[in-house]
Amino acid sequence: MVDSVSVTIDVDGEQEEIDLPSGLIDRLSEPGESPATVVADVAVMAFAGRAHALLHHTEGEPDEAMAEIEDDIMATFEDRFGVTYAEATGHAH
Repeated sequence: MVDSVSVTIDVDGEQEEIDLPSGLIDRLSEPGESPATVVADVAVMAFAGRAHALLHHTEGEPDEAMAEIEDDIMATFEDRFGVTYAEATGHAH
């Protein structure tokens, strides 16, 4: 069994706890980054990827609300990482 770190996600008072391999967090971190920063970075990446997929890679025409949601998470992505999602992934539409 590998060492793990417990992560608590709190959304408006509702909590969910998950255990993640600490070695994976170490490998994903930059020098001096805290585990919380690494987990938050991965969350932003995951939400940006899911929003992109929902807008551009699902059947049917996306609605305006989804386009606004994707714009918002992509702005959050760019603010956090200093590059656009397209620049980071090499995937643009």
